[in-house]
Amino acid sequence: MKLNTFLLLAVILLMAASCKTKTKQTENLAPNVHKVTTEEVIQSSNYTYLRVTEDGKESWIAITRQEVEVGKTYYFEPSIEMANFTSKELKRTFPTILFVAKFSSTPIVATEKFAISDPPKGKQPAVAKEGLKVKPAAGGITIAELYAKKESFGGKSVKIKGEVVKFNAQIMGKNWFHIQDGTTNNGDFDLTITSAAEVKVGDIVTIEGVVALKKDFGAGYSYEVIVEEAKLIP
Repeated sequence: MKLNTFLLLAVILLMAASCKTKTKQTENLAPNVHKVTTEEVIQSSNYTYLRVTEDGKESWIAITRQEVEVGKTYYFEPSIEMANFTSKELKRTFPTILFVAKFSSTPIVATEKFAISDPPKGKQPAVAKEGLKVKPAAGGITIAELYAKKESFGGKSVKIKGEVVKFNAQIMGKNWFHIQDGTTNNGDFDLTITSAAEVKVGDIVTIEGVVALKKDFGAGYSYEVIVEEAKLIP
């Protein structure tokens, strides 16, 4: 009797595993994509914080502010993982949280573009804004000049004027944004800035900050050139 019961349980477990595998194959999810169910939603000014479960495991993720329903299934690709992250607005510290760039209510499917052994991760390639021409700031340099002479600028303060093409607030205790000025050097045209200042996409800004070379923040986020602790100047 005990043997029959054991065999029955084994068959049930095998069937459940088979169904689960078939579901994933049917959805044809892209590599590294997580399928989760939302258990809790917390809104802030810039971010939506989600407590989610995946295969019985619970975790927290943060996405750009948007409407999300509790109990619904969502899909995402992980980006930056932060340990002991504190949200000043929520006055709450998360032991670990994933900041997610790609989040969807529909399956993120695999394409021929990515091989199973080489899933996409980290920062995505920048896209040049067409027709952009920003006049350099007085006493400043262009983005092309910075990339062309990056070794000589490493550790030094620079002044650069450009248009904000991307902005993310309060990641690792600072704001991150990208500027472009229409210049390019060997395909490098987009400059990442970290700052306490808040800007908006489309703003024309002049920043002054210190150039850092070969910075690696993990999770695929590495930069040959980045300007840190930048300030906005008139």
